[in-house]
Parts: sequence; C-alpha cells; structure tokens
Amino acid sequence: MNSSGQSYQHTIQDEISISGAGIHTGQSVTMRIKPAAPNTGINFQRVDLPGKPIVKADVDFVVETNRSTTLENNGARVSTIEHLMAALVGMQVDNALIEIDGEEVPILDGSAQPFVEALQKAGLQEQNAVKIYYNIEHNITFSDEEKKVEMVALPYNEYRINTLIDFNSPVLGTQHAAIKNIADFNTSIAPCRTFCFFHELEWLLAHNLIKGGDINNAIVVVDKEVSEEQVERISKVFNKKDVQISSEGILNNLELRFPNEPARHKLLDVIGDLALVGYPFKAHIIANRPGHASNVKFAKKIKEHIKKYKNRQEVPKYDPNKPAILNVQQIEQVLPHRYPFLLVDKVIELTEKVVVAIKNVTYNEPFFQGHFPNNSIMPGVLQVEALAQAGGFLAIPRDTEDKYDTYFLKIENCKFKQKVIPGDTLILKMELLQPIRRGICEMKGTIFVGDKIVTEATLVAQIVKRPKA
Repeated sequence: MNSSGQSYQHTIQDEISISGAGIHTGQSVTMRIKPAAPNTGINFQRVDLPGKPIVKADVDFVVETNRSTTLENNGARVSTIEHLMAALVGMQVDNALIEIDGEEVPILDGSAQPFVEALQKAGLQEQNAVKIYYNIEHNITFSDEEKKVEMVALPYNEYRINTLIDFNSPVLGTQHAAIKNIADFNTSIAPCRTFCFFHELEWLLAHNLIKGGDINNAIVVVDKEVSEEQVERISKVFNKKDVQISSEGILNNLELRFPNEPARHKLLDVIGDLALVGYPFKAHIIANRPGHASNVKFAKKIKEHIKKYKNRQEVPKYDPNKPAILNVQQIEQVLPHRYPFLLVDKVIELTEKVVVAIKNVTYNEPFFQGHFPNNSIMPGVLQVEALAQAGGFLAIPRDTEDKYDTYFLKIENCKFKQKVIPGDTLILKMELLQPIRRGICEMKGTIFVGDKIVTEATLVAQIVKRPKA
C-alpha cells in the first residue's frame, strides 16, 4: 500500500530456486519461482513435460484432495501445493510463475517457513496494477455432517481466520488457532509443520504414499497403544535409530514449535487452499475440523459468491456529500475543453495511477437534440471522450504553468454494455496501465452507472505541450 492508501499488486524481484523431495511421490524436484506480469496470478509450469504446460492455481482445477491438494489442467498435474500457496499469501505475492520439473512441490520441513524465507530473500516488487480486495456480502457457510466439518466466512474488513481441531485424540485434545492479520503469518503460522498419527503411517505406506516421508518433516502423534515391533518397523522405513515415544505422546523426532502447532498447521492449510479462490478477499473465516477436501469445497463457494457480486464491488464509492478534489472551475484550469464539450463535472479521487471523475447527464445536454430525438441516448463516442477527459488528469503534468493537450492515438476493446440516458450519473474511472513514456499514456477506462458497468475501453493518448501565445 502506498502513501495514497491505494493497494497495488506485487510480484517477486528476483528469481529463486528451491529443491527437495515430494512427501508422497518421493521424487526429487526443483522449482524456480519467477516474477510474473500483473493480473496473471500464480501459475505452475511443468517444464519436464512436452510443451511445458501451465496449470493455474485455481480451485476450478483441483482434482484431488487426498492428504494434500492437487491441481491438473492442460495435461499438467501439480500436487501438495498448499504450503507454498500459503507462503505466497503470507508474503502477499499476487503474481508469480512457478516452474517445476516434477509432479509434487517439495515438502522440505513440512511447514511454509522455507518458502517464506526464500521469498523474503527474493524480495517484493510493486507493480503498476491496483490490487482489488473483494468483500463478502453475507455469511457463506459450508458443512459436512459426516466429517463434522463446519466452515463460515463472515463479512469483515480484514483477513482473519480461526480454526478448531478435534480428532478425539487424548494427546492432541481440542486445539484452537487464530490469526488476526495476515501480516502475522510469517512468524506465528508459517513455521508450523504438518502432522499425522502413528497408526496412519503404516496405512500411508501400504497405499504407496509418503515415499518421500522423512521423520524430520512431520509431527508424528502417538495416541493409541503401539508395539515395539511397530516402532521398529517404522524406524527401518525412515532409516532412523532410537525412535521412541515421548511422554507427551509425540514421536521423539522433533520438538513442537508451539503448544498448538497442529492446529496452527491446519490454519496454514486453510490459507493455502483458500488462495485458490483466485481473488484477494477480506473476511473472517471460522473453520471447525477443516481438511483439504472441505477447504476446496468451501473455496468454490467463496469464488461463486465473489463472481456474483464482483462488478458491484469494483464500483468506486461516490458520496455526493463529500467535497470534490477538483470542482468544475479547477477542472478548467487543467483541461482545454469548454462548454458544450467539457464532459467532466468533478474529480472525486486522484492518485498517480488512478482517477475517478463524475459526469451528470441531464436532458439539457446539447447532443440530445439531434441524437435519436425522442429517444435520448448519450452517444458512445462521447462516453469515450468523457473517459479520455478524465484520463487527462493522469496524463497532464500538474504543478506547472505550461498547458497541455491530449490526443487519441488508439482505442481498443471498447464495449458499450448499457444505454446512458438523462438522469444517469456517470462514474468515470481511469487506471494507468504503464508508466508514461515520451508523452504516451495507456489507460484502462470504465464507466459505471449505479453498480453496473456501462462502458469500458483501453485508451492510448499522447500529451503535447501547447505553444505559448
């Protein structure tokens, strides 16, 4: 977030490489995390496959949730992505390309901490694209009675999560974990490692899972009576000696980093799986007994909700009671246009990269006399002109006595979605797509009436200094 209070998207500054074994496949893989363009999101690329296919980190492409979360698209499959996705959310990386030469993301120490440390080393790069957070309009709930799972997303002005786990285990008992601000992720959640129960290990091995399992990358909870023979067999599988059960019911492979580390790791998984919603959103998430399958189903419900209300939430907030940043007299000091061709009444938001202006359309507009008489519709070309005039406040240098004109060079992807009629209040939003170079300005323009998009286009203009009289 910059000094204007506007949030912008981020990628990483430098490419990073991470290698290790996948916990289930046992395959040694190398990942290269690279910077990516704005609005591209997180994408995995299987560089070991013909054509190097890409699969987007999106809930629509989840194909499996057995012990981890797996994506598949374009013939590419990538599994155990949740810890890396959680680290990207915690580091607030919006766009990245992850090249991987195998099917499974390396497990490393079973937490998100190694990924966070690598991303911190790479550094963040702010991008020329606004980051839009979507709000939850009403409670979104998910439940699975058989698994006793309950999840809810509540409207909230930040991203907050509470998790509760209860495995009917005398060792773990009931555990709770919470994060009130995503900024706390790196210290309080990222270090927390995955866990499993001792009695699950033999089942996992019998089903060809945890081939890359190592006694150092998971907390092993022993909550049922086990024989010395079972402990010895597991010891041989992991090539470890002197494996014992501690008094706390944890295999003596490692010490807990937090008393409630298992609950915190479940919260980590929730963050990683909900990252697949594909839109940054704010909500208070409460998850009771979450798991990958439930997280993914819940993520799909949140995504459906955001898509339904998406356009409404992108509308700039216009409060006519608030004083304008620039009134019409001040606008005339910047723009060369005058009545009847001045199509901006006031400016309500102005940063280096975004401007929002207002045009009140009345029945007395001169163009209504000859444009479809008795069927008053504002000409589309004048709507685009209004956008261009608003964009002038991004393009024309301020704090100078020099006067400038702006000229169209190109109009692309122009769409008129709704009629504009007398009585409409146009909210004109222009966003700078690229830094201005050599007087060339590329902007994305959107016109809203109420909560509906009526017009959108990409405009390229040239700024020319006006000769002095």
